Amino acid sequence: MPDETALTEQEIGISESAASRIAKLIAEDGNDDLMLRIAVSGGGCSGFQYGFNLDDKRGDDDHFFERDGVTVVVDEMSLELLAGSELDYVEDLIGSYFALKNPNATSTCGCGSSFSI
Repeated sequence: MPDETALTEQEIGISESAASRIAKLIAEDGNDDLMLRIAVSGGGCSGFQYGFNLDDKRGDDDHFFERDGVTVVVDEMSLELLAGSELDYVEDLIGSYFALKNPNATSTCGCGSSFSI
């Protein structure tokens, strides 16, 4: 029997800690229309870099992923590089940050904010 919790190729997973942190950021801002937007752009020490920001705009090519009442939005081009990834929120000795476990990345930089394919 297939694992029903496994992500399809065109999905982004959201961990419980990421959903909780997104909800807290939205509550602090006071705008319930906000979503966390994940985008990939050229640059960083490995070729591509992740970008995270709160956004209340919806584009025609956006894909939406939800967990626990929060929404993560990814544009079509970025989704091609992020498909099957899982968004997490990490708190450790070096700080707190959003991190992506990207199965498409062949290598990442030490800080995890950039990757190559």
